[in-house]
Amino acid sequence: MAATDVDIQAVELPGTRRPGQTGIYRRKGFEDALLVVPPSRPHIKTIYDAFQHGLRVSPNEAALGRRIFDPVTKAYGGYVWQTYTEVNDRITRFGSGLVKIHQDAFGLSHVAQKFSVGIWAINRPEWTITSEACSAYNLISVGLYDTLGPEAVTYGINHSESSVVVTSVDHVASLLNDAIKMPGMKVIISMDSFDIEKPQPGATNTGSILRTYAQDKGVLLYDWAEVEAIGIKYGRKHTPATPDDIYTICYTSGTTGLPKGAILTHRNINSVLASADATTPMSPSDTLISFLPLPHVFGRLMEIFAFSAGGRIGYSTGDQLRLLEDIGQLRPTIFPAVPRLLNRVYAKVYAATIEAPGLTGTLARRGLATKLANLEAGKGFLHPLWDRILFSKIKQAIGGNVRLMLTASAPISAEILSFIRVAFCCEVVEAYGQTEGSGAATNTKTNERVAGHVGPPNACNELKLVDVPELNYFATDKPHPRGEICIRGPGVIPGYLKDEVKTKETIDEEGWLHSGDIGIIGSNGTITVIDRKKNVFKLSQGEYIAAENIEGKILARIPFIQQIVVHGDSTESCLVAIIVPEPDTFVPFVNKVLSGVNLALENVADYKRICSDPKLRQVVLQEVNKAAKDIGLRGFEIPKAILIEPEAFTVENDKMTPTFKIKRHPVVQEYRERLNALYAEIHSKESKL
Repeated sequence: MAATDVDIQAVELPGTRRPGQTGIYRRKGFEDALLVVPPSRPHIKTIYDAFQHGLRVSPNEAALGRRIFDPVTKAYGGYVWQTYTEVNDRITRFGSGLVKIHQDAFGLSHVAQKFSVGIWAINRPEWTITSEACSAYNLISVGLYDTLGPEAVTYGINHSESSVVVTSVDHVASLLNDAIKMPGMKVIISMDSFDIEKPQPGATNTGSILRTYAQDKGVLLYDWAEVEAIGIKYGRKHTPATPDDIYTICYTSGTTGLPKGAILTHRNINSVLASADATTPMSPSDTLISFLPLPHVFGRLMEIFAFSAGGRIGYSTGDQLRLLEDIGQLRPTIFPAVPRLLNRVYAKVYAATIEAPGLTGTLARRGLATKLANLEAGKGFLHPLWDRILFSKIKQAIGGNVRLMLTASAPISAEILSFIRVAFCCEVVEAYGQTEGSGAATNTKTNERVAGHVGPPNACNELKLVDVPELNYFATDKPHPRGEICIRGPGVIPGYLKDEVKTKETIDEEGWLHSGDIGIIGSNGTITVIDRKKNVFKLSQGEYIAAENIEGKILARIPFIQQIVVHGDSTESCLVAIIVPEPDTFVPFVNKVLSGVNLALENVADYKRICSDPKLRQVVLQEVNKAAKDIGLRGFEIPKAILIEPEAFTVENDKMTPTFKIKRHPVVQEYRERLNALYAEIHSKESKL
């Protein structure tokens, strides 16, 4: 059906079509010019300006909050807050101390600007204060992934030439151990005091030992309080960055090879803030839960959106098992999430409601059907009856106050997205982008009633599709054009640090960022991402397989599957898959389908053993086949054999990136023998037919 004018979300600019590509699309309402500064706050041109605006709006209101650990009760208390004025004072003290220490370390006659400062810690107030101090004194912040460990940190410090590293105290010893590998690192600043009598979890009071060790290594070592004290003594006025100055070096957590250092300027990030201001604005009354890694652009953007509005940012404890507890204490209004988290939330809520026995399940199914029908009809995600008797209770699981969820970083299925909208009674915006485009190429509009796409281009970007002939994707395809998604605008980075070759491979001479993703432009101007070019592979009979597309659809249909990797080989005619179950929902399923089995969730040994049971593998394969047929997958897109892996793919076991994307190539290499065994099983069965 053709889209009506009211449905149109992006407009093709007249006269922009070329052979081999679509015309250029811009978000409806922003056809004439791409946004660079927030329309309602045009004086904000840098990230420094953004925080200063929040300071003016909410000088005495809470800005940054954290939960304090009590070593006596061994528990975390409620949130303790610093106001915007207090945070700004700390930015000035810490920033003044930082540039003075750098000046002395290098024997300079004057204070330097534009040197790199590495930041290695979990999300916490000091992380953000350090980053904002860099903006206030025109320094370059370099986020170091806490989850990637010392080797990747060493690479990042050397590659970015970070002469100063600000870190939590538990990382100081490992930095000193590897100091010889990082000759340019002259200063380490601990976010934690060396003199505390009651340390936080993971901290230590062996400050004198660390100081002696640092002296032996030729590294200057300070704690946070010392830097602020130096800043008080040698206070300096802010000398903020300009729009074209570098804001941060963001290391992309690639699934293969060494990470690339994306250079993001203040103008890059500010343009995304401008787009958010126009489409999904925040207010001083908003509270953000900060738990997504700050070295990644998604986590960083969310904080900038919040403090530019004068809102509150509350940090999680860093323990994923406590995340719901943190949310319950904070009661945020803004909840950013990644699909991996939402998939798990969906599986648990779905099992406890829709699949529940008796009256509970009957009511939940009826309520869900009613709300989904209303959503599709454009009546929103609220319902006076069903919310009161059912869904308001579900909403309490995320604090009860969430008005806006934002999901990005990876695809999420349409079914799960619609379920989240109506079950948690809140707006859900899905964004699509990559670090090289400052994290935001497109996003769905508020009050969106159709799931399955990622919206029109952001107001700071324009977009086109380019033919990918080797995969049979063309701008002339019917009913909708298909091709590689390319974006251009003030959010596109100037390039990769010290890597002109990769820069030219990614950003062409006209400034178009080639995403590597295959997309479709619908008749209303919204984008649907099919897959990544490199995750499309060919089977022996010549059929192309879009792996992530298949995985996303299967995940949406089977709640007990937490993760799935679909694998194909050019010498084979069919697919196989690795399935990681969600234990909370998988154990009841096992007990239901296997006679004589009474598996307990806490019995790890039995759980691992049952995952290799041939009968269970066959039953799960049948569930996959049924789901695949229900969603219309073609025969060659349906796995013919599976293995069940009891241990989840995580960042810690090096099977996921810090942005929760599965490292497909390393996973396949590790499971190569078992995948080959699956194909041997298939061949054996075929030979007996």
